[in-house]
Amino acid sequence: QALSCSLGRDCGTSGSDIGKGGASRPQGPQTRCALGRRCTVYGKCGHPHPSWTMAPPRNVVKIAVQMRDAIPQLIQLDQAKPLAAVLKEVCDAWSLTHSERYALQFADGHRRYITENNRAEIKNGSILCLRTAPDLEAEQLLGGLQSESREGRREALRCLVPLASDMTFAREVISRNGLERLGTIIEDGDDLGEGLALSLRAFSELMEHGVVSWETLTIPFVRKVVCYVNMNLMDASVPPLALGLLESVTLSSPALGQLVKSEVPLDRLLVHLQVMNQQLQTKAMALLTALLQGASPVERKHMLDYLWQKNLRQFIYKNIIHSAVPMGDEMAHHLYVLQALTLGLLEARMRTPLDPYSQEQREQLQVLRQAAFEAEGESLGAGLSADRRRSLCAREFRKLGFSNSNPAQDLERVPPGLLALDNMLYFSRNSPSAYSRFVLENSSREDKHECPFARGSIQLTVLLCELLRVGEPCSETAQDFSPMFFGQDQSFHELFCVGIQLLNKTWKEMRATQEDFDKVMQVVREQLARTLALKPTSLELFRTKVNALTYGEVLRLRQTERLHQEGTLAPPILELREKLKPELMGLIRQQRLLRLCEGTLFRKISSRRRQDKLWFCCLSPNHKVLQYGDMEEGTSPPALESLPEQLPVADMRALLTGKDCPHVREKGSGKQNKDFYELAFSVSYDHGEEEAYLNFIAPSKREFYLWTDGLNALLGSPMGSEQTRLDLEQLLSMETKLRLLELENVPIPERPPPVPPPPTNFNFCYDCSIAEP
Repeated sequence: QALSCSLGRDCGTSGSDIGKGGASRPQGPQTRCALGRRCTVYGKCGHPHPSWTMAPPRNVVKIAVQMRDAIPQLIQLDQAKPLAAVLKEVCDAWSLTHSERYALQFADGHRRYITENNRAEIKNGSILCLRTAPDLEAEQLLGGLQSESREGRREALRCLVPLASDMTFAREVISRNGLERLGTIIEDGDDLGEGLALSLRAFSELMEHGVVSWETLTIPFVRKVVCYVNMNLMDASVPPLALGLLESVTLSSPALGQLVKSEVPLDRLLVHLQVMNQQLQTKAMALLTALLQGASPVERKHMLDYLWQKNLRQFIYKNIIHSAVPMGDEMAHHLYVLQALTLGLLEARMRTPLDPYSQEQREQLQVLRQAAFEAEGESLGAGLSADRRRSLCAREFRKLGFSNSNPAQDLERVPPGLLALDNMLYFSRNSPSAYSRFVLENSSREDKHECPFARGSIQLTVLLCELLRVGEPCSETAQDFSPMFFGQDQSFHELFCVGIQLLNKTWKEMRATQEDFDKVMQVVREQLARTLALKPTSLELFRTKVNALTYGEVLRLRQTERLHQEGTLAPPILELREKLKPELMGLIRQQRLLRLCEGTLFRKISSRRRQDKLWFCCLSPNHKVLQYGDMEEGTSPPALESLPEQLPVADMRALLTGKDCPHVREKGSGKQNKDFYELAFSVSYDHGEEEAYLNFIAPSKREFYLWTDGLNALLGSPMGSEQTRLDLEQLLSMETKLRLLELENVPIPERPPPVPPPPTNFNFCYDCSIAEP
């Protein structure tokens, strides 16, 4: 048996060798020394009196404990030992008496106290610190809050705030009427500066633990906090804290929420939103969404109408969404809530079916019909009887795309109910030419190929309600608002106008018939969902992107995703792709260098942004020199030997792109220069003892990718352009399919089959060295 001494060399177990190193025989079959090494010959290590120790158990962690003005301790903490015993050992090491007056605390993060409940979070390498026990700390700080000096109270609050987020400490403070003392400071309002801000922060932190309900707050206290929101305070840190506290009150207590709603005017919240302070804007938006969530549907509609009249939507779009400061996650969540609550106002119309006995709704249907067939109806309906007029109306409603001669039967479906009628009326009134063109164009087609406007509108409204989650409760964490929603009035109806024209366009691209209606709607759903996922910032951008996503493009994306999914599921295919990558990257590298050898015609950009001068650059066939020179427009590419300038590849240092290029930096950052950022690249090279640059503006994005890839290949750097990624993916897909042609319809296992054991003999092998007679 191999046994180990304390200094780590293994010793044999033969009787003649035991004890030669001055070590006694250890107990147990296999024991390690303190340094964890083994000696092959017991006793030959020459280490006198080694100590034999077992491996540390799993419930022991190695940690550091520190204390102010003391040398830190490195200890092994036994998690099975009570914390009181651990504290006793730590205090004894520092010669501290009364260990019950101390507690352990995490040294980093939120500095939480260690208790029996959270001690499992202590891991190897954790750093703890020894502090005053939470009950004594709470007693001391609450005593400081009663100090007669303002600075003494502030100092106690400074120490209280970072500890208030710890549940253990918070319970001690609350049990000693700490909330009442903080509430008194807030209500008195003697210190409207740092003291008030610290008091509000500590009060909110203590309440967030849920030990005390928000409903227990008194009305005078809430009104005093409201005053801090409505006042113009010098200390900018107080209003955000007061707004945050009122938000928690509003969300937790309906009764106090009504008080906040009546005491805090919407105009005051708008004033806070217009202050260029991100924290203040976020808290003001938080209270605004909390008030909207607590309001009834009728009150919510009045509040939102008032806010839109005050141009809140435009302000959010210009100064928050498009602010130079990146938007925080909390603000993104509140904008999502505001969007959801606004769209939620459509739920009532979405859940209400059309009433066939409503005179107003029947007139709206007639307006819809007359907007499409007004001239035709007047000429044909003149002098007709009532029955013939009803027959004519029924035929025109059929042309509009209603499934029934009585359109009320189509709109009885819930959802979308009356919301579909609202969308159709909005489209006919705000885009009359597009509406008439849609209806008349499909009326003139063959019956099987006409796109039904009314049926498509009803289904499209349902689709938009599902995509935008109209009527669904707000998520507590979601942040996926659409910037386009705040960039347009009547965004839902405007989105419908884009979608219904997209439906007609996709219908023609698919050459669909009435039997293909569901298939067309699936494609339209995918087009809208994919474009919404891009989060376009305006309706025009949304229209451009969704119209560019044609039916053919949707098919290509589907096929690409399917092939990608199939190629990534099987590990053997992944392994094959990894083996093919070096060879295919070499092929791409060769193609890039050949493209550089062909050369490209570039334009020179003058200080006035004139692009009237041309120059040609190419790579020599031996890949050692870049040759370039000026040339006239309209002439054929010059011969290689006629180019006057040369740049040896060996002198090239690095490749710069975008804003790092010197010729881009010189032009500034105006709007006219943004088009050149993505096409600019430069090569730095040694020119004597100085560094010089050869500057390029690529004629297209593709040429930019080809040249930067080629120059990176010459410099020995990786080719990381988007074009290289696409080319590599295409080549990998083609090569993988070619390699797997013989395995068509053969399932590829997740793991390779096991290799069978070798045979017992090889007598079946033929020995070729034996010549036949």
